[in-house]
Amino acid sequence: MTATTAEPNDLAPQGHPQRWLILGVICLAQLTVLLDNTVLNVAIPSLTTELDASTADVQWMINAYSLVQSGLLLTAGSAADRYGRKRMLVAGLALFGIGSLVAGLAQSSGQLIAARAGMGIGGALLITTTLAVVVQIFDDTERVKAIGLWSTVNSLGFATGPLIGGIMLDHFWWGAIFLINIPVAIVGLIAVLRLVPESKNPRGDRPDLLGALLSTIGMTAVVYAIISGPEHGWASGQVLLTAFTGVAVLTGFVLWELHIPYPMLDMHFFRNQKFIGAVAGAILVAFGMGGSLFLLTQHLQFVLGYGPLEAGLRTAPLALTVVALNLTGLGARLVPKLGTPATIAAGMSLLAAGLGAIAVLGSDGYGGMLLGLVVMGAGISLAMPAMANAIMSAIPPEKAGVGAGVNGTLAEFGNGLGVAVLGAVLNSRFAALVPAAVGAASLPAALAAADGEGERQRITDAFASGLETSQLVGAVAVLAGGLLAAALLRRAERMESGPASPAVKDSAEADSAGAAA
Repeated sequence: MTATTAEPNDLAPQGHPQRWLILGVICLAQLTVLLDNTVLNVAIPSLTTELDASTADVQWMINAYSLVQSGLLLTAGSAADRYGRKRMLVAGLALFGIGSLVAGLAQSSGQLIAARAGMGIGGALLITTTLAVVVQIFDDTERVKAIGLWSTVNSLGFATGPLIGGIMLDHFWWGAIFLINIPVAIVGLIAVLRLVPESKNPRGDRPDLLGALLSTIGMTAVVYAIISGPEHGWASGQVLLTAFTGVAVLTGFVLWELHIPYPMLDMHFFRNQKFIGAVAGAILVAFGMGGSLFLLTQHLQFVLGYGPLEAGLRTAPLALTVVALNLTGLGARLVPKLGTPATIAAGMSLLAAGLGAIAVLGSDGYGGMLLGLVVMGAGISLAMPAMANAIMSAIPPEKAGVGAGVNGTLAEFGNGLGVAVLGAVLNSRFAALVPAAVGAASLPAALAAADGEGERQRITDAFASGLETSQLVGAVAVLAGGLLAAALLRRAERMESGPASPAVKDSAEADSAGAAA
């Protein structure tokens, strides 16, 4: 009882009195992290020229950030619950700012990759704590709306990265896209210190150090295998060994968490089909967004010939659509009317339709891409808030950091998976159409080595064909995943409205026994 009464009254049921101002502060912190998921995409041509970066180097520059975040998000969420979410927010902003400084001054591909990995540590702390704080400071009546606004910033940061990057590259050198993070991080630090209340799990569970180690190693190995698959071959010994190691370590993590009294991640969450369905949808949204934007920025520059700023501006309709629809509260109003499963199914179907429109209509010009981007934005604005709310509502408030860690881990996993899988489809199609260009380190290198204008046109057409194929693969995956997620959520709602299942009864009896003890 003492630990509970010591908990700050900022977490009272009526919500924190400055909750909307605090939401603005933590969204600012979240925005800096999410911008860096995509801001580098538009700088690919500059990096291949100025740092002499190969395609593999560029993929590592992009994925090192996601790789580190994916490995650390669960640990970061658990640390936030135990040691304080405000404290982790401050630490994350400081680490992110320092990493941005190092990245902006990097002189080689290796230095930039290392700096991006360092930024990923700060990003892991920020991603978990921002959503956890939202859950803590808003009551049930306002939480859906608050998560919708948080999701708006989530999508805005992800989708406007290419635009911000294009503006910076049009006036400055590529390092400026990282140095711009520093003043934002400083402002965020001051605001967090002054406004955000401290909150943590009042139970004060013992730290699960072995669980943290196993989850970090396992997730890092799995994501590494996904990233390195296109480069080394999915059947290569390196990829298979890394994937096997990751799966084995994660299996050990699950077994460990099931048999200790103070688990970092309570595996009983995964008995909740509502939680599982929302998680599946979150992975597929990230898969579609991450993979498609990685390919789309290259299409706009390499195939259609736009400059960095022009390419960034032409991806903006995706973000503008998400912001416009979420600010009107469309998703928040549809969830009570249609239900969470139908809202997610509609959103994911629109996202898939947008990807398909880009693939089929975007090969000859920007008009088809514009339609696809708007449709994608409409789908994301419906699906993302509903899924985030479904995930967090299935987790006890005192474990909000871990819940946000699960949400963030799987979103980062989906982003890396999208870049890797759709990139592999692109490379396979390109290699099949232009075998002579396979040895080139990048598309610009292949074009430079081409013998005559006709050969260069063949290479460009093959790249465009590979992009179309990969976008269609992404559309099919997103549609199938969205329908599966909706089916799981619908089944979970039917089970909740009917008699309690044996698993639910056992869980309730265990909770009652624990309360009595």
